Amino acid sequence: MSVHPGRMAPPQQMPQQAQQPVAGHLPVLEVRDLQTRFPTAAGTVTPVDGVSFTLARGEIMGLVGESGSGKSVTGLSIMGLIDKPGRITGGSIKLKGRELVGLPEKALRALRGADIAMIFQDPMMTLNPVLRVATQMTEAILVHERVSKQQALDRARAALVKVGIAAPDERLQAYPHALSGGMRQRIAIATALLHKPALIIADEPTTALDVTIQGQILAEVQQLARQEGMAMIWITHDLSVVAGLADKICVLYAGRVAEYGTVDQVLDAPLHPYTAGLIASVPSHAQKGQALYQIPGMAPMLLALPPGCAFQARCPRADAQCRATPPPHSADQCTDHRAWCWHPVQALATQVSA
Repeated sequence: MSVHPGRMAPPQQMPQQAQQPVAGHLPVLEVRDLQTRFPTAAGTVTPVDGVSFTLARGEIMGLVGESGSGKSVTGLSIMGLIDKPGRITGGSIKLKGRELVGLPEKALRALRGADIAMIFQDPMMTLNPVLRVATQMTEAILVHERVSKQQALDRARAALVKVGIAAPDERLQAYPHALSGGMRQRIAIATALLHKPALIIADEPTTALDVTIQGQILAEVQQLARQEGMAMIWITHDLSVVAGLADKICVLYAGRVAEYGTVDQVLDAPLHPYTAGLIASVPSHAQKGQALYQIPGMAPMLLALPPGCAFQARCPRADAQCRATPPPHSADQCTDHRAWCWHPVQALATQVSA
C-alpha cells in the first residue's frame, strides 16, 4: 500500500484505503451536541462535551484521541451503557432516524445486538469463560429471534467463517479460555455480526494483538462492513490504524471535538495543533538517531479544565484569546473538514507564505 506524503505507515497487512461509503442513503447514525456527565464527590466530570458527527451506511469513522479524551464514554453513551450516577445530559443520538436518548432500558436492550453492537478491547468482556462458544453465540441469536437451535447454530458457524476462522465446528465446541487472544477477538467480532447490525462500535479491539494478527482482523472487518453495509465507529489512539481502515476521522481532546474530516483531509493537512502533534508523534516520522516527538505536558484533568481552549497549556500557538475563550462549536459545522481552534495550522501557514 502506498502512503501519502506525510502519512504514517500503516501496520503490516493493513487493508487498502477505505472506499467511499454507499451513496443515496440517509445517515445511519446522527450524534449532535452529545453531553455525558458523571457527578463525583469532587465535582461533576463531563467526559463527553458537545460531540457531534454522522455516519452513513457502509462508512467507517475513526474516533481518535489520547487516554481520557472521551472516546470510550462516547461509544458507551451511544450504546446506552452509562452506569449511574452518570447520565446523558444533553444532545441527540439518532439511529436510522430513531432517537435513542431517553429511550427506556427495555427498548435499548432490544436494540443492542440486533441494530447496534459493541466490540470491546478485551474479548472476555463479551465471552463467558465457562460456556462453550456455541452456547454463547446461539443464545445471542435466540434472545432476539424466534428460530430453532439448529438454525442458530448454523448462523453461528457461518459467522465464524466470515471472520476467517478455520475449523468452525471445533471452535464452536471450545471454551474461550482455551483459545488464543486473536481467536477470541475474532469470535467476539463474529458475535457482533450475527444480526447484521446497522452500527458497530469497536473499542480498540486489536490493541493487545500482535501486528500481523491485527492487520488480518482489520482487513476482515473493513471488508465485512462494506459487504454488509454496516456503519462502524473504530475507537483508537493509533492513527496508523485508521489511516488504512477508516473513511473519516473525529479527533477528541478533553471530551470535545478538536478536528473532523475525511482521512485524507485530516492526516495529509491537519488543521488543529493537537492533530498535528499526534501525527508528528508517530514513530515512523522520526529519522534514525532522532528523538521521538511528543506533545509537551499532559491532558488536563476533567475536573479542572482551564478557561478558554482545553489544549492551550500544551499548544505553541496559544495566545490571550485561546486562554480566555473556547473556540465556538456548532453541530452544524460537523459536515466538512473542520477544526475547533482559533489559530488552525493551515491558516497560519497560508498567512506566513503570503
